[in-house]
Amino acid sequence: MALPALIVTGASGFVGRHLLESLAEDYRIFGIARRSQLRCGAPVHPNITWFQVDIGEREPLGEVFRMIRLLGGAGTLVHLAAHYDFTGEEHREYQRTNVEGLRNTLDFSRELGVRRFVFSSSVAACRLPAPGSALNEDSPPDGEHIYARTKAVGEAMVKEYAESFTSTIVRFAALFSDWCEYPPLFMFLSTWLSPAWNRSILGGRGDSAIPYLHVKDVVAALRLVLEKAPGDLAPGEVLIASPDGSTSHRELFEEATRDFEGEPRRPILMPRPLCGPGMWARALLGRFTGDMPFERPWMASYIDRRMTIDASRTRARLAWAPRPRLELLRRLPFLIENLKTDPLEWNQRNRAAMKEVHFPSNLRLHRLLERHEDEVISAYHGHLVGPHGPIRFANYQRINEAEHDWNHRVVFGHLKNAVRTRDKVVLLSYCRQLAARRFNQGFEADELCGALLVLNLVIHRVVRRDPEARGMRQELLDYVTGPLRLGCDEIQEVFDELTAAQSRQERSGAPPADGRDG
Repeated sequence: MALPALIVTGASGFVGRHLLESLAEDYRIFGIARRSQLRCGAPVHPNITWFQVDIGEREPLGEVFRMIRLLGGAGTLVHLAAHYDFTGEEHREYQRTNVEGLRNTLDFSRELGVRRFVFSSSVAACRLPAPGSALNEDSPPDGEHIYARTKAVGEAMVKEYAESFTSTIVRFAALFSDWCEYPPLFMFLSTWLSPAWNRSILGGRGDSAIPYLHVKDVVAALRLVLEKAPGDLAPGEVLIASPDGSTSHRELFEEATRDFEGEPRRPILMPRPLCGPGMWARALLGRFTGDMPFERPWMASYIDRRMTIDASRTRARLAWAPRPRLELLRRLPFLIENLKTDPLEWNQRNRAAMKEVHFPSNLRLHRLLERHEDEVISAYHGHLVGPHGPIRFANYQRINEAEHDWNHRVVFGHLKNAVRTRDKVVLLSYCRQLAARRFNQGFEADELCGALLVLNLVIHRVVRRDPEARGMRQELLDYVTGPLRLGCDEIQEVFDELTAAQSRQERSGAPPADGRDG
């Protein structure tokens, strides 16, 4: 029996990766994502076909849907792709991905003949409820944040296609895993469990509260939505994947400090009227120093307010409920244990989840280099061995394809490491070793340096086409051009040393030293 076919946009994201892992045995899945399948850590499975494309680019996305048609099509699409950050700024990416990208996906879904469209929204799309009341499935997406506004547009847009396919809107709570991977919670824990001066400070009474849901529970809810028979859910029905109630900062602080230190630490409560000015002052300082804090002034209006949820209708409709063992306060010991036992993995996962928010510029650039590695290496190779290669890079024509690819990836890997760590030692050491090897192979120093400068040019051209590289010209100069120029200096130095040594040997009549590098 043939497996049902399913399209998942945002397949490289937090929910997407977990959803694919859960469904791979039971569905034939077409994953659509900006990142490559291997780079993002998504599962590799015979039932998963991966398409790396940006949904905001209409023509490339159309090509993907035409390919899906040739591969048999799909009856259901789960739309998880979205942009969300915590800066409070109206980034262009909200419109490009959350609105234009959704429109592209809806149009091509209609052309493909998709019968069901599952749209991921968020409880954050709604205004916080009045004290004593709760958000439910009837609450309008009327939040004021730019993300809320684009999700409201998205929910309305999905319903425009009611004559083409049935839609279901699922609003998520704040999602976390046993490694955290929810940026605000990560920042809270990073501060509270550190020696920082503000490690015990909570804004207001510490009553700011939102609902949290383990990623395994949201995947279970989505699976039940997909398993519903046609007609079981009303067209355009809104569901809420969330526990009831909410969890406050004070509850989290007390449980986290208890798990980390053995007993709960008493928080220092900062009066709410002082929080806003304090956030403004820290933000201004951050703009001056280039190190913006995670807490932004727009967050001050949420202090001591609760996003209380009543998801009873969804529980009844899906016969689903969050598992008690996965509730955040009960799960915090697992998070803290992962933080203690594997801090490197903890930080890598959470820094990746942060996206560009509060990301040091070198790490943002490192991510861009990883994203475009194959494109850079292909273009670089074309410059060395293409039509003009024999004129400028004559000796490179003697190297076979496999060695070229290995060499390119080695130098690019060392450059990425220099960008990530801001330490050029390994890259420069490699350039010295490379210079010695190429000298013995008959290369010229200008030829070798010219190749590195071509790599620099290619990286600038490729990376700066990425929307995320906007405004990063100086970072490219500092972290790419600078190290590669220093690498050229090292190469010139080694060639000068070896040429001088060769001349001394020739004058002395001694046999030349064996310069092979093993």
